[in-house]
Amino acid sequence: MLSAVGSLVPSPTIDLGLAKSRSVSTKIAQAADSAHSEGSIISPATRAALNFQYASLRNINHCPTGMYITPSVESILVWDAVLFVHKGYYQDSVLKFTITFPNDYPERPPTVRFLTDIFHPLVDPRTGAYSLAPRFRPWRSKEHQIHHILHFIKSTFKEPTLDKLHEEDVLNKEAFNYRDNRTSFAALAKQSAELSQSPSALYDTSGPKKNHSLRFTPLKPNEVNEVLGALSIHTEESI
Repeated sequence: MLSAVGSLVPSPTIDLGLAKSRSVSTKIAQAADSAHSEGSIISPATRAALNFQYASLRNINHCPTGMYITPSVESILVWDAVLFVHKGYYQDSVLKFTITFPNDYPERPPTVRFLTDIFHPLVDPRTGAYSLAPRFRPWRSKEHQIHHILHFIKSTFKEPTLDKLHEEDVLNKEAFNYRDNRTSFAALAKQSAELSQSPSALYDTSGPKKNHSLRFTPLKPNEVNEVLGALSIHTEESI
């Protein structure tokens, strides 16, 4: 279960291009690592924009179902997030990621980095960098909002969006090429989903996950029932 939920923005329900892809994905990863050092020069306009964008996520249509967001305790330029995938190739995946904003946001777009390993065409397998290019190239600062990015991220774990991806936008060419063999792709996606639920993935707080605000801790069966009861969720065993 999540151990940090103070300022969490939940989903509306309670259930839980790039020709130079190597350099681009590296820049995305570096952006996340350097956000803290940039925090001291955040402009008032950027601070106001971030406050507005985060507050807007409480709109029932803005934060996708199964996605949870909270600002990092380290920097307002970093938002920590987790996505529970409910359907499709990646069903039952539990994916942690971060959204890192430049200090001149919204003039430049944020970057997204997955901290949970996932076999996906838009996720660089080395750095976790995620390509927003299919939907946000070019970036339009007066048009594109954070909730657009969140809904796009969720959609890319569904077949219709995966089918529309172009090779120049992807960061994992192997995953992209596997789309031609749906059986193999489905098997690899399922394997990724299973690995994302493993204790080593869920409870790891080392490396890039060290400062992630949304952490999971193992619960005993009786503790699970207590939590479900508090959330008014009933299992067959408790009825």
